[in-house]
Amino acid sequence: MTTPAVPAPPRIPEAVHRRRWAILGVLMLSLLIVVLDNSILNVAIKTISTPAPTGLGATQGELEWAINAYTLVFAGLLFTAGLLGDRLGRKKVLVFGLVVFGLGSALAAESGSPLQLIIFRAIMGIGAAFVMPATLAVLMNVFERDEQPKAIGIWAGGVGIAIAIGPITGGLLLDHFWWGSVFLVNVPIVIIAVVLMLALVPDSRDPNPGRIDLVGVALSVVGLVLLVYGIIKGGQLADFTAPAVLLTSVAGLVVLVGFVLYEKRSDHPSIDITYFKNKVFSAAIAAIALVFFALMGVTFFSVFYTQSVRGYSPLQTGLLMLPLAAAQLIFAPRARLVVDRFGVRATTTGGLVILAAMLAAFTTLDADTPIWILEVIFFFMGTGMAHVMTPTSVVIMQALPREKAGSASALSNTFRQVGGALGIAVLGSVLSTAYRSGIEDKLGLLPAGLRHTAGESIEATLGIAAKLGPRGDALVGAANDSFLHAMHVTALCGAGIALVSAVVTVLFLPGRPPRAAAEESTEETVGVSR
Repeated sequence: MTTPAVPAPPRIPEAVHRRRWAILGVLMLSLLIVVLDNSILNVAIKTISTPAPTGLGATQGELEWAINAYTLVFAGLLFTAGLLGDRLGRKKVLVFGLVVFGLGSALAAESGSPLQLIIFRAIMGIGAAFVMPATLAVLMNVFERDEQPKAIGIWAGGVGIAIAIGPITGGLLLDHFWWGSVFLVNVPIVIIAVVLMLALVPDSRDPNPGRIDLVGVALSVVGLVLLVYGIIKGGQLADFTAPAVLLTSVAGLVVLVGFVLYEKRSDHPSIDITYFKNKVFSAAIAAIALVFFALMGVTFFSVFYTQSVRGYSPLQTGLLMLPLAAAQLIFAPRARLVVDRFGVRATTTGGLVILAAMLAAFTTLDADTPIWILEVIFFFMGTGMAHVMTPTSVVIMQALPREKAGSASALSNTFRQVGGALGIAVLGSVLSTAYRSGIEDKLGLLPAGLRHTAGESIEATLGIAAKLGPRGDALVGAANDSFLHAMHVTALCGAGIALVSAVVTVLFLPGRPPRAAAEESTEETVGVSR
């Protein structure tokens, strides 16, 4: 006789296990405000670019910085925030991050200039950096391993909820209140989230946390800011060979190389470079970064397409983005079932190919294209994203020990945010350069002092055309045509990036688990014998 195996005792305390789904709800609410902020801002960027008193009169470059000030600070501090959560307790770090985020939101709502908005957005990024990795780290510590993929799928679906709520909420607020209301709305959500966090969420920490790497944090932030500044400046000038562009971009790359070398030699690195020796882990991280590179860049220009070219209001634009959110909500929690059937590699690669095809489909959009075509594109973009985010998040989180959940989450979110920031900078600069090239010949009738300003973006051109009265009508048509051409070029660049990511996943992500394939083969054999 053989002694039956004794099942391993649950590692999650029973009291925590019973309220795990309520805890997941609180974590998703915390995640919601971090993602909600960017999705609301995407709808509001046209309003903020409008001159006072309606907006702040922000240029396209200032808009890019308003978005990237948040994402760069967010990305630069994620590792430190993850380590602090591992050391001090994830619940404490979560509450701190929510409070800072709420304070930054209140200040951003009262900004009197684009510069103030950029600074307060950076403060919001500090808060968000402490929220995002802690939510996923807490999740990994309240769910047993067999439930983690399902919980992560629901957590990823929270992004879809934010994508849905954000633009609609932003549109409603902009229809009835001033532009700052899109930031002020975060404050009551923060208050609710903090109260629920204190009541429900257990604290957890790494028993062997690492030391804080202040030098690494400084090098990563400085390097990223210099690189992104150079890219955005190149787009503004439509000249990537200008000395200011080359010097800052090269300096940023040099600092980032120095960051990697320092991390390799440090005994307490922000990023443990040895993690990247695992090809599966590296491929999953690369996939997330490249997906957000493509997606954030395309989202940036799609708002100008719907509002500036097509004439939709902010609320209508928010409603137009519902299919993207609906697809995320439908498919993100179910993506694990596709992984069980076909494996991580096939699921993720399929999602990336769908995303690339939809980005390329933007080249079919013109000023009078039936709007349902854009809705179909958005829906399939959301479908592709859902089948990339869930499996790659599971791969990343399960690649490291449970006590390193904060570090794994920070890695995932850092590369997501860096990818998104670079996507906005690079694809935004491609859009600016292509637009200026297209509109430049049409600006000859304007005074010399206005030509450069008018060529910065479609909003700048339309603003000057409005001041010219009937004489500006021809300029409106030229602006629309130039923007559509620039959008097509930018969309193809985004599609190319998504395809590169698909190649990475085909080469390095795992296929179907051998056990799953064997079980299916056994089931087929049994079926035949019957």
